[in-house]
Amino acid sequence: MSNHIENGQVRVLGIDLGKSVFQLHGVDARGKSVLKKRLKRDELLEYMAQLPPRLVGMEASSGAHHWARKFQGYGHDVRLMAPQYVKPYVKRHKNDSVDAEAICEAVQRPNMRFVGIKSVAQQEILSLHRIRSLAVKNRTALVNQIRGLLAEYGIVFPKSIKQARRAIVLILSELHRGQGVADGDQQAGKRLSSHPVDSWGAGGVACSGEKAGPPQPVGSVGVGTSRRE
Repeated sequence: MSNHIENGQVRVLGIDLGKSVFQLHGVDARGKSVLKKRLKRDELLEYMAQLPPRLVGMEASSGAHHWARKFQGYGHDVRLMAPQYVKPYVKRHKNDSVDAEAICEAVQRPNMRFVGIKSVAQQEILSLHRIRSLAVKNRTALVNQIRGLLAEYGIVFPKSIKQARRAIVLILSELHRGQGVADGDQQAGKRLSSHPVDSWGAGGVACSGEKAGPPQPVGSVGVGTSRRE
C-alpha cells in the first residue's frame, strides 16, 4: 500500500513513543486497522508533516509534550493521556505494536481524560520547580544527617535551616580552632550556608520569554522530625 493511499485512509493515529524508535497504529473512519508502522526519530517528523491533519493520541510520557507541540504545528489534533488510562485497552502481551494500538483505541473513547499540552514556557517553569524541589530535599537530608551525627557528641541546634546554618558554621569554626577539624568539613558547612536553593526563590521564571500561565505551587519541605534528648 502506497504512503499516499495509506495516509488518506488513516483517520486516527496512536503513537507509542520511544527514545529512538516509534511505533504507529492507524485506523480508518470505520475503526479498521489500516496502518502499522515503525519509524526512527528523524523519519517520524517527516511522516507527520506529510500526513493530513488527524486525531493523534500519545501517552503523556517522557518527551510527549515536545512531540505534541511539533505535531500541533502540522495541524494535527493531538491528545495526551496518562498511561494508567491507556492500560485497560491493551488486549494482549505488551509490546510496542500492542501499545500503539491501545493508544489509538483509548484516544477515541468519549469519556477519556486528557492531559493538557504544556508550552515551552510552562515546561521551563515546571523544570525549575522540580530542580528546586530536589535541591530542597537534598539540603534537608544533609541537615538531618549533620544533626544526627552531632547529637552523638551532645551537640544540638535548632530545627530551622537558617538557624542550622549559623550553628553548623559556628561549631565548625570552634572545632577548627580547638581540634584542627579537616578543611573539607569546614567547606561543607560553608556550602550549606550558601546553598543555591535560596537564590532561586519559590516563584517560577519563564526563561524563553513566552507568557506563561501561573506556576503550580511547590510544597514546602520540612527539616524533619526533631530529636528529643
